[in-house]
Amino acid sequence: MAERSDVVFVDGVRTPFGRAGEKGMYWQTRADDLMVKAMIGLLERNPSLPHDRIDDVAIAATTQTGDQGLTLGRTTALLAGLPKSVPGYAIDRMCAGAMTSVTTVAGAIGFGMYDVAIAGGVEHMGHHPMGSGADPNPRFVAEKLVGADALSMGATAERIHDRFPQLTKERSDRFAMNSQHKLAAAYEAGKIQPDLVPVAIRSETGWGLAERDEAPRPETTMEGLAGLKTPFRPHGRVTAGNSSGLNDGATVSIIASADAAKELGLTAKMRMVSFAFMGVEPEIMGIGPIPSTEKALRKAGLGIDDIGLFELNEAFAVQVLSFLDHFGIADDDPRVNLWGGAIAIGHPLASSGVRLMLQLARQFEEHPEVRYGLTAMCIGLGQGGSVIWENPHYNGGRK
Repeated sequence: MAERSDVVFVDGVRTPFGRAGEKGMYWQTRADDLMVKAMIGLLERNPSLPHDRIDDVAIAATTQTGDQGLTLGRTTALLAGLPKSVPGYAIDRMCAGAMTSVTTVAGAIGFGMYDVAIAGGVEHMGHHPMGSGADPNPRFVAEKLVGADALSMGATAERIHDRFPQLTKERSDRFAMNSQHKLAAAYEAGKIQPDLVPVAIRSETGWGLAERDEAPRPETTMEGLAGLKTPFRPHGRVTAGNSSGLNDGATVSIIASADAAKELGLTAKMRMVSFAFMGVEPEIMGIGPIPSTEKALRKAGLGIDDIGLFELNEAFAVQVLSFLDHFGIADDDPRVNLWGGAIAIGHPLASSGVRLMLQLARQFEEHPEVRYGLTAMCIGLGQGGSVIWENPHYNGGRK
């Protein structure tokens, strides 16, 4: 019987995130090719990993059709040149696809069935807008199982504003502006670039190279945000400026047992401590990470004060603010989204979970005084996902 083993995050990379749509940089690039590009980049960075030692490839996508269909884990592994003996599968948990890929292979590693796995996610929202091709069961609305607009993420964000009047539009806008400015500063300081895999792109003007995220608006001001339309409700509070955009991109990581990582000479950038997923009312899906984080903390025997760094997916500013308010954390707490978040970078649904992880892993290197970090996100249809990680560079809390 295999022994239970520690699970570590070895390494992760991503493509630059593009703007979805005909004007976006990946309009003429296939979704599976984005993942293949990221996977090849990841394997090249970790040459000591023998490819035949990879036990599985778990790749997520929300809309699994067209260039995002056909059991992505298997097809992208073959396209990336992995041995035919390496199996793979596809996974879907809406926005938490990549996060679920990681926790699912982590379960297999912890149980002793796998040594090393590849986990990630891709979403080409230009080719596959959220919900495209879906056929929701009429009972959902007929029997009032969920509100008629529960699938409109913007409407669910407006409802968080309704429920918590202290979460004002002004606070959301300020959080969004800070996200843009923090990302710009992180790019300026060279924090983001090391984990980006450049992608050759084609457009009407010819060939090019995608080397940085397309969506950021570093020039964002409070005045500019104040004047934006509120598309989900007249006189609403949710705008394009205080929400993540529609994006294309892929992320991928190597997850291993601590023993296998040591044996193969792989780094262990983070150790997984616990994870949890929880369901909430679909109409206010944004509060999902609150109960999932409480559950993950319980499983780890930790409290919120033990978390020294937070990577929270900014689907909407109000959604992150509801999380921070619940746990008594200030809007501008320096532990939260150090380098900005999805409002600036973008949120290609199923890929975002691993983006949170690779950023946290980099921050752990720079902050040996921090022992624990959290990656968490809200999930469409009323869920939340949270993973708690331990810093292998922890020095006992000395600054």
